[in-house]
Amino acid sequence: MTDRDLEGWTLAFDLDGTLVETHEDLVGTLNRLLVRHGLPVVPMEGAASLIGGGARALLQHGFERAGASVEDARSPELFDAFIADYVEHIADRSRPFDGVVETLERLAARGAVLVVVTNKRSDLSELLLERLDLTRHFAAIVGPDRVSERKPSAAHLIEAIRKVGGDPARAVMVGDAAPDVGSARAADIPCIVVTYGYTPVPAEDLGGDVLIDVFEDLDEALDGLLSDFYVLRALQGV
Repeated sequence: MTDRDLEGWTLAFDLDGTLVETHEDLVGTLNRLLVRHGLPVVPMEGAASLIGGGARALLQHGFERAGASVEDARSPELFDAFIADYVEHIADRSRPFDGVVETLERLAARGAVLVVVTNKRSDLSELLLERLDLTRHFAAIVGPDRVSERKPSAAHLIEAIRKVGGDPARAVMVGDAAPDVGSARAADIPCIVVTYGYTPVPAEDLGGDVLIDVFEDLDEALDGLLSDFYVLRALQGV
């Protein structure tokens, strides 16, 4: 029988670059729009670092780099076209990173409540996770449209944890980029950073509490953080 040692703990996960490898579908949508406008495409190799800033930043970077004007790159019509195309292709090539499904199942069996805390729009996040059969693992999927402020604000993380009945004092954030670490730091919540994600800043420079190279190492990283938590409480006589 599995020891439910994570009972009472909430684990918050970023989506793109942490749980799911999404860059091929996102850059694929960007490239189809570039072609439609007679502009050169962005090479898929090395494009993952463009993802972390969101769809608007991805569009702006791609179109400006291809020679489009700032006004064209920021147009609402272009953004709407991006979303429409992305919805059609949201899970063509996107897949959970190795070990994600098995690890989420273990963490749930240990009693943890799991929640997605993402700057991706909630409806798009839900569609992606549904297509990949991942929705069942999470108590809620909380995009920026369901909270008062988006990451790196503490509000996004704290409100998401409370939405699933969790206590921010017993929570851990798992992410891959600066908004994840920033939100965790602002909320005074430990943060585990995956090193394989979408960030222009090296993972070791983000300021997380623990780095993991593969998702399967999350159990061990959590065990270390929780051990420190309970030792500190014992020393404080709590």
